[in-house]
Amino acid sequence: MKKYTVGVLGATGTVGQRFVALLESHPWFTVGAVAASPSSAGKTYAEAMDGRWAMGGEPVPPKTAKLTVLDAIADRQKVAENVDLVFSAMAMSKGETKLLEDSYAKLECPVISNDSAHRFTPDVPMIIPEVNPHHAQIIPHFRKRMGVKRGLIAVKSNCSLQSYLPALHPLWEFGVERVLACTYQAISGAGKSFKSWPEMIDNVIPLIPGEEEKSELEPLKIWGNIEDGVIVPANEPLITTQCVRVPVTDGHMAAVFASFAQKPSLKEVADRWRAYSGIPQALALPSAPKQFIHYFTDEDRPQTKLDRGLENGMAVSAGRLREDSQYDIKFISLSHNTLRGAAGGAVLLAELLCAEGYI
Repeated sequence: MKKYTVGVLGATGTVGQRFVALLESHPWFTVGAVAASPSSAGKTYAEAMDGRWAMGGEPVPPKTAKLTVLDAIADRQKVAENVDLVFSAMAMSKGETKLLEDSYAKLECPVISNDSAHRFTPDVPMIIPEVNPHHAQIIPHFRKRMGVKRGLIAVKSNCSLQSYLPALHPLWEFGVERVLACTYQAISGAGKSFKSWPEMIDNVIPLIPGEEEKSELEPLKIWGNIEDGVIVPANEPLITTQCVRVPVTDGHMAAVFASFAQKPSLKEVADRWRAYSGIPQALALPSAPKQFIHYFTDEDRPQTKLDRGLENGMAVSAGRLREDSQYDIKFISLSHNTLRGAAGGAVLLAELLCAEGYI
């Protein structure tokens, strides 16, 4: 497989650090540029991360530690000229992020974004690689509109979706009509730790601003169709959510209720979960879990602490599958929000686009 030199925009932030850690030993990708705000520019990455490295007991990766941090805005021409693609994780306003990502694409630099700025741009694909990889087919339309040959922007979805949409997708043939999902989301989803957010210790906060709107609308784009050069969101299912912050370091859990046009049996649901596999598995992409959905029959699984790290944090787990008195079925599902839901999902998306010739 071809080797790629990659850059990380926002490399000093929490998600940027996760990208750097994941890419240190990646078989296809080598970090050749790290960029951040002007306050970090000019320092080595090791100097910029002094006292800020948040990836547990792991040290700053030695290869990246020696790189000089560039200014993600002022040095974008230099970044774009020296990498094959960039991962975007800048802590900026949505408007600023959108302009920055557009500018990299116009410089013929593919952008794989962890940010929400372009999630509803009609010709920008928002891809969960095992669910809607075909949405990459919109990229030629984006390139035509932007007047570029190599440039592209592809985004990953909100991290909370990864906790329940992957479990619903294998059931699509039964006609998913109504979904209620209550998500219980880790503090790392806010870029926090218990040290920096002591208010979360022994506490639950029933509000994550903007999260419910994302959780209800983004699945419709993911399940949408490409028509006349844009992605047209699906009309169904009807989705309602509540998103709650809980005192957990990593891992988003969802309590899901669903109704169908043709109600599946519990065995049919479990069988489809166990059998489901996507293009990442068929292509044996480096970050793809061998088993996408792990189904537990134990009554008390999945559990956040036990199961968020399945297959290097890239698998989704499900359990407590039962019939419901108001909906057809209910279940619990779980994903690792900073791996499958953030940097890991973006790396897998980049692998997919590389393998299919878009990068």
